[in-house]
Amino acid sequence: MSVIDHLSSELARLPGIGPKTALRLVHHLMKGSKHDIQRLSKLVVELAEKIRPCDVCGNFSEEDRCQVCSDTRRDRSTICVVEEAYEVGSIERTGQYRGLFHVLGGRLSPLDGVGPDELNVGGLLQRIQSSNGEIKEVILATNASVEGEATAVYLEHEIRPLGPSVTRLARGIPVGGDLEYIDGNTIAQALAGRIEMES
Repeated sequence: MSVIDHLSSELARLPGIGPKTALRLVHHLMKGSKHDIQRLSKLVVELAEKIRPCDVCGNFSEEDRCQVCSDTRRDRSTICVVEEAYEVGSIERTGQYRGLFHVLGGRLSPLDGVGPDELNVGGLLQRIQSSNGEIKEVILATNASVEGEATAVYLEHEIRPLGPSVTRLARGIPVGGDLEYIDGNTIAQALAGRIEMES
């Protein structure tokens, strides 16, 4: 196998990258300067050497504690639980949430052999127990997939006896969404979660 084929097959293993896109990326790299390729290579090596899960929440970090967990200005009474670390950034970019996070590292998927022991569930439960009641709310921000819903139901069952309230992100019609193209489950969730209009 040539270097081009080998690199293409490695890139194709990344989410959202198929064989054709991987080959295009390799060709794009080859058109660039040797310096650009070496700089990218160095950053990938640094990623492997310097980035690790935060000791507290599981988010990616260069330090033992990530920036969110280290920020003393954050609301420590609320934890937002996400499936993957990149989802922390999605929520942070809204500027609407100032609490803490907890990264599960995936979602329950029995068919794929992913149970609670394969996820960072124990760390979450330990955080809640050791907070001595400081954590008042846990927001379950798992995805609206079958596995994400199953994960949320499981977590709610485990968390509720520990004391904090357990909430779920609202589901509904996206801004600019046309009802004609929205699936029935989304419409049903939007109807169930409807709110009174303010005047």
